[in-house]
Amino acid sequence: MKVTKAEIEISAVSTAQYPTTNLPEIALAGRSNVGKSSFINRIIGRKNLVRTSSKPGKTRTLNFYTINDLFYFVDVPGYGYAKVSKKEREKWGRMMEEYFETREQLQLVVLIVDIRHQPTTEDLQMYDYINYFEIPLLIIATKLDKIAKNKRAHHVNQIKKAFGENDAITIIPFSSETSENKDLVWKEIIKYI
Repeated sequence: MKVTKAEIEISAVSTAQYPTTNLPEIALAGRSNVGKSSFINRIIGRKNLVRTSSKPGKTRTLNFYTINDLFYFVDVPGYGYAKVSKKEREKWGRMMEEYFETREQLQLVVLIVDIRHQPTTEDLQMYDYINYFEIPLLIIATKLDKIAKNKRAHHVNQIKKAFGENDAITIIPFSSETSENKDLVWKEIIKYI
């Protein structure tokens, strides 16, 4: 997909602030510092639409980005970041639950993991949570450029095993540095918009 228009519409913390359109929504979830912002910027061909940070835990709201006036990417707060107060984490949790459990426009969750590491406990919990609510899921294994070509299949298989080798789940290795597999990612996303 060629992205000709991409802009932030709103940063929301409750349903009252969500966009009122019926455009399909693709939520992006993942651990803090896994590369969600870089993934979004690369996939839409923008350098700085989504702010990247070396400090994890910067996304504290549901950020709705309208893409080509066709659909939204919804960047949700990263999980697993310990330097935030327990009260703040609980607030984020309630905000995300409200979104995932009530938003009819939500068509797909893109769960972003780091290809170099086994999925964390939080990754597995998010996977189970999304499956419980029967929301379609796509797993993106970022930082592909950091893995030698002859070891990539092994890393993808490790991730597949960790998520229970569910054949219904698509896992796409991806590089925000080189755009490798960008077309494959769009091919999957387009099915839901």
